[in-house]
Amino acid sequence: MRPDKENRTRKLLAIEAAKIMTESGVKDFYTAKRKAAARLGMPNTRNLPRNTEIEQALLEHQRLFRNDTQPSQLRELRQTTLRIMRFLQIFNPHLVGPVLSGTADQHSEITIHAFTDTPEDVARHLIEEAIPFKIRENRLNLSKAQVIRYPAYYFLAGETGIEITVFPYNGIRQAPLSPVDGKPMPRASISELDRLIQQQATLIESSEINTGFMEAE
Repeated sequence: MRPDKENRTRKLLAIEAAKIMTESGVKDFYTAKRKAAARLGMPNTRNLPRNTEIEQALLEHQRLFRNDTQPSQLRELRQTTLRIMRFLQIFNPHLVGPVLSGTADQHSEITIHAFTDTPEDVARHLIEEAIPFKIRENRLNLSKAQVIRYPAYYFLAGETGIEITVFPYNGIRQAPLSPVDGKPMPRASISELDRLIQQQATLIESSEINTGFMEAE
């Protein structure tokens, strides 16, 4: 297959995978790729898009087709996250994943990293507030050759799933690798998330003013 045709194929697959993730709530990039390949009649292709290409297509799909709903959904998720992180403040919580990157929508869970040398303290904190939760275990890559299991707690805030992965106290120094680009995951503290919410609110307000001005004309 010629390079230009390979690029077109990957782009088509990335667009279809982004559509599947948006419409069906698929969270795993590889699953979305395989579903996209099957839907486009090329289930055996090896010319799959990179995760970064799918994320870019996802952002573009949301901008074009979900611009009337996705920004407000993202804002609500971030505001919910901020309240939860303040509740978890003693564990130095940091936000990661789609709610931070901006690709989150109504299907997304909130993913938080917490830090303590005694993971049971997080469970105790939830119990004291009468929050029912499930215990999970997450396998995360600290490097390409190093996979570590971390305890996690999952609960609901309304209809939104919240997952708290617990790292040792010094785990703040090294973030696990992102499934999107293989680089250390971006993390946001409470203050950083608060600033991000304010920035988004300003952008939305500016957009609404501009839209109203154009309609008035």
